[in-house]
Amino acid sequence: KEVVIKVDNVSKMYRLGQFGTGSFRNDFKRWLYALKGKEDPFAKIEANDRTKKSTGQYVWALNDISFEISKGDTIGFIGKNGSGKSTLLKLLSRITTPTKGSIKSKGRIASLLEVGTGFHPDLTGRENVYLNGAILGMTKTEISAKFDEIVDFSGVEKYIDTPVKRYSSGMYVRLAFAVAAFLEPEILIVDEVLAVGDSEFQKKCLGRMRDVSTNDGRTVLFVSHNMSAIQALCNKSVFLEFGQLISMGATHQVIEQYLSSYWNANTYTEWPEESAPGDSSGRLLSVALLNKDYQPVTTSFLEDEIYIEYTYKCLVDNIKLSFSIEIVTDRDEILFSSPSLADDEWSGKVHSIGTYKAYCLLPAHFFNEATYRLNILFLRNFVDVIADVHDVITIQKFDSGLYRRDFIGEWRGIARPLISWNTIKQ
Repeated sequence: KEVVIKVDNVSKMYRLGQFGTGSFRNDFKRWLYALKGKEDPFAKIEANDRTKKSTGQYVWALNDISFEISKGDTIGFIGKNGSGKSTLLKLLSRITTPTKGSIKSKGRIASLLEVGTGFHPDLTGRENVYLNGAILGMTKTEISAKFDEIVDFSGVEKYIDTPVKRYSSGMYVRLAFAVAAFLEPEILIVDEVLAVGDSEFQKKCLGRMRDVSTNDGRTVLFVSHNMSAIQALCNKSVFLEFGQLISMGATHQVIEQYLSSYWNANTYTEWPEESAPGDSSGRLLSVALLNKDYQPVTTSFLEDEIYIEYTYKCLVDNIKLSFSIEIVTDRDEILFSSPSLADDEWSGKVHSIGTYKAYCLLPAHFFNEATYRLNILFLRNFVDVIADVHDVITIQKFDSGLYRRDFIGEWRGIARPLISWNTIKQ
């Protein structure tokens, strides 16, 4: 594919606090170094970790970022607040310039980074449409040919001849997105501003961005904290953290990496044997959440099956030990409860002294997009409760958008099974 954006070792530095070193001599020395193209001799430059107190004057909002984007790609940019996503889009939009490195792009760029970007508040909606088109290098005839589509998509026809300073933030972003999406830029850059619109408009925007990329072969760069929207729209994603590029690749994999770093869920609990839940007949030593390959996992998508691994110790001979589990939503609703009696391979037989592992499969296409907690009953002879442990681990489920791409996120109801349907023409 043709490369339309090439970012080569780009860094962006910002100064914190007040300017000046405190003495004319040092300020003059700094000026000389800048004149020679050298780094500031008094600068202590830090990574952009907003959670830590700064001890220096400068911060790298972006630090040594390199990647390429091909024509027709839809790229999602994900990361925590302050990770450098918006700074990177401003550099790509040429609103600001990099401190180091270079950015090369081919084609016209339309960007929607903040509510009101590119709009003059005293001009009407109609005048701002033509102004933005002219900035993109379009003729009045070309803009007029798209004008009706823009107004229809934005839904602000009644106010199109009203100064935009009287628009609500929702109306503002509706018209701004319509202008950016319909004036045929080769590269469309959209920041988190879609969060301002209602759910119906967000759905329209996602559909339009998909059309721009898939049907028109244009490039879309999209920043969002909605992982379902990123998954549904983007074929590739970029994960930024503290101004550094952590990974770039297939969206599914990048989101999984991001969620794992972001979600500090308790997905593994271990107890010392002497104080582990249980009694003199048995002790529950650990509980872990695993993926289908039996590897530790912190988050999963709705279509992923996951396992709960129980490690426990039988302390006496000739008893039966088993479990009963309860999956509870973050609203304290019981999704389901289930005993281990169905597994005759291990729970139905008599235990001898030793350490055991048991696995419980939680099926795919059953959970909704939500956070769940696991409660456990540890049983002797299926009746006597020797341990009752609550909130043992946390299960975090996310909608990948693979099913119903036009409707993403949490659906109504506690469970969300994928039900089989069969339609027959009579």
